[in-house]
Amino acid sequence: MLTIEALIMSDHLHPSAHATTHTVKNQTSPLSGHNLYAGDQALLDSVHLNGGHWAENDLQRYGEVCGRPEMIERGYAANEFKPIFESHDRIGNRIDLVRYHPSYHQLMQLALSEGLHSSPWSHPCSGANVARAAKNYLHCQLEAGHGCPITMTFASLPSIKLNPSIAKEWIPKILSRGYDGSNRPYYEKHSLTIGMGMTEKQGGSDVRANTTCAIPMDDGTYELLGHKWFMSAPMCDGFLILAQAPGGLSCFLVPRWRPDGSKNPLEIQRLKVKSGNVSNASSEVEMRGALGWLLGEEGRGVNAIIKMVAITRFDCMVGSSGGQRQAVLQAIYHASHREAFGKKLIDQALMQNVLADLQLEVEGSVALTMRMARAMDHEDQEHEQMLLRLGAAVGKYWICKRSPHHAYEAMECLGGNGVIESFITARLYRDAPINAIWEGSGNIQALDVLRAITKTPNVVNHWLDEMATSIGMDIRFDKAIDSLKKELADLDQFEYRARSIIDQMAIAMQVHLLLQSGNESISDAFIQSRLETRGAHSTGSLPKGVDIETLLRRGDPLTIGV
Repeated sequence: MLTIEALIMSDHLHPSAHATTHTVKNQTSPLSGHNLYAGDQALLDSVHLNGGHWAENDLQRYGEVCGRPEMIERGYAANEFKPIFESHDRIGNRIDLVRYHPSYHQLMQLALSEGLHSSPWSHPCSGANVARAAKNYLHCQLEAGHGCPITMTFASLPSIKLNPSIAKEWIPKILSRGYDGSNRPYYEKHSLTIGMGMTEKQGGSDVRANTTCAIPMDDGTYELLGHKWFMSAPMCDGFLILAQAPGGLSCFLVPRWRPDGSKNPLEIQRLKVKSGNVSNASSEVEMRGALGWLLGEEGRGVNAIIKMVAITRFDCMVGSSGGQRQAVLQAIYHASHREAFGKKLIDQALMQNVLADLQLEVEGSVALTMRMARAMDHEDQEHEQMLLRLGAAVGKYWICKRSPHHAYEAMECLGGNGVIESFITARLYRDAPINAIWEGSGNIQALDVLRAITKTPNVVNHWLDEMATSIGMDIRFDKAIDSLKKELADLDQFEYRARSIIDQMAIAMQVHLLLQSGNESISDAFIQSRLETRGAHSTGSLPKGVDIETLLRRGDPLTIGV
């Protein structure tokens, strides 16, 4: 009789060939180890066209960093292990602590060390916002949620500068390229992050309906009493908050800790359970006499915070454009390796149409986003300022609104794998609606465009002047401009027609920018599929004659320098 050892060494325990069921074939290995910048021709072109060429080496470096496997894994972990809220410590003291997974802190550290929150402020120069936007576009493809405090910190400076004494203490720490996620007073830290709280349950985007009140104290500070329905990133060191002061709606900087080291009564009621943006804690808070410092003048709270809102809306454009790009590169990479019906997916005509169409959307989104970044770099010029006044709202409306369907179509390219949480396309789809809804939903952006046009009619002239340089390059574009001029001149039922008008404004501007880029294949495809249909075609219905090969090559994450 054979012993166990003898059986193991013999052929008696070898499995039958028929018992092997799990040989993995025809599955696409995860994409990693690629350079997100070098493989993104649309971004490369836009950076150079808009004055960011001097940052080329840094962007090449950071594109490689963002493609590293360990960086990609941090994005997955930050979403898998969601923030945890602890209202009190073990013996009953109120602490209002949100605990994040280490991966979240690592991503925050990376973003701050790269200056995504500060570089155009700390090192202003021509192209600074273009370079920062490009780097942020690369970074957000790792993970979108932690970008919320990065954006708010970046956008907070114009508001905080309205109080010189506070600015003197806070701004150097806001500009610092360090990261300190510890739960301790602001004056003990070398680097600070900023959040904001505007939304209340009864008002939403109608901030003038806010009921939170600010009571002036003898020492010049204020005590805030009220409730905020949304306050994201509640572990930031300070928050820009709107409240009703005696002089009207005003803006305040509210620290998480008081100057005497006691906890400011900014009390978290709960964390919101969201469909996307899950790595980022979004909270509901009550202020029970929270200390606040006035920024600007009483009654001018909207004016004090409006610049911050404009910058956060721009970053929504950046984030949605980056999300579109990540969705496309995943879809093209998968199709390049997956076989069906006897050949690679990417060699099949119908899939080529879908993939090329997805890349074409990225071309337009990146072109519009980077043009607005250039406008931010030159806001001292009237034309650029007026262009940005409309462009931040038009671009935020159009790019962010297009992203959810774009993410879905890319997800579908992966089939069943696309909806599995261990594939990034599922996360991209969940995250996609966030930028469209936050910082002012579609209707709010449309109303902002209407407000700008009626209050400052000259903004329309600057929008049209920007596109005038492309008139004569394509008769289809010329006709679209004539039609747009008529629409903009007719203010009858403008609010009712606003979305249709903004659709035309966005598409016309994208066509202009693509014509100026000099790539006829891209501009012609965009005109045929977007301009002549006002963007209403279904994905994958590009007409005959479109240069599919160029679009696929420009979208391929492993194509470099083409």
